[in-house]
Amino acid sequence: MVKSILCVVLLTLVGCDKEMEKGVMKSDLSKDVEMVTDYGTIIMRLSDSTPKHRNNFIKLVNQNFYDGILFHRVIENYIIQTGDHKKRSSYKEIKNDTIKLPDLIEAEINLNLFHKRGALNAAREGGVSNPSRSSSGSQFTIIQGRIHNDSTLEASLRRVNKWLAEHNVMNKPEYKNDLTKYVKMVRKINEINAYNIELTKEEEDEIESAFSKLKSKINMYNFDSLSKIELETMKKYSYPKSHREIYKSIGGAPHIDQNYTVFGEVIKGMDIVDSIAAIETDSKNKPIKDVRIISTKMIERKSYN
Repeated sequence: MVKSILCVVLLTLVGCDKEMEKGVMKSDLSKDVEMVTDYGTIIMRLSDSTPKHRNNFIKLVNQNFYDGILFHRVIENYIIQTGDHKKRSSYKEIKNDTIKLPDLIEAEINLNLFHKRGALNAAREGGVSNPSRSSSGSQFTIIQGRIHNDSTLEASLRRVNKWLAEHNVMNKPEYKNDLTKYVKMVRKINEINAYNIELTKEEEDEIESAFSKLKSKINMYNFDSLSKIELETMKKYSYPKSHREIYKSIGGAPHIDQNYTVFGEVIKGMDIVDSIAAIETDSKNKPIKDVRIISTKMIERKSYN
């Protein structure tokens, strides 16, 4: 009886907060993310249309996972990228290296979420190593982008449909089984290398031989040629009118639409994004001087002008 009364009181005050899944409270779903960087503060709002990405991001924020991580890839008029747990500032005390990241997150590509200026985009590998377009467990980008016109939008649309054609081909039943095996083998090799797992000479030879044979078989499919054929026959994607108008007014990166998961947007602090995007980088788009995330946390949601 006491518990029931207490819950009624709490419901009135805070809505009887409860854990939706490990690391994610119900109240988190109505909060925003505050990310403090060396250049200032960025406020981000996550999308309820991408619950797997939303919840994963909330978990990492609540674990202070991103604190001290660097922006490791910066391309002005396109993106700033961060979230690689191996790329932390040298002077940050690392306390959360034991956090287990999800290997990959299932793609949640939504027709209504696109790469406008300020969009949060889940980074991922491309090509035959990721035919399902699954997202990284932690890496993400913020879209800076640029303003487009009808001509550049049409060029971007050609790239979008080229990638969609490749995706369609790689997921056809006659190829999917071999690609699934290939993806598993690539992940196994990456894990062996990442954790310095010792193998016998016989085990190394067996893995190398199996991987070589499978890679040769996949190369024989000639996905480039198959994709060109698919592109001619498939129903092509076209930007909705509302998306076009936004790309032509505030800008973005339309060439990656419908091929990566967009899971939120910046609602305050795009001037900070612009400042980070303008920093000097090397030939591999790595900032010459470290730019880090100082801290992240969930904050109460409010309106911003």
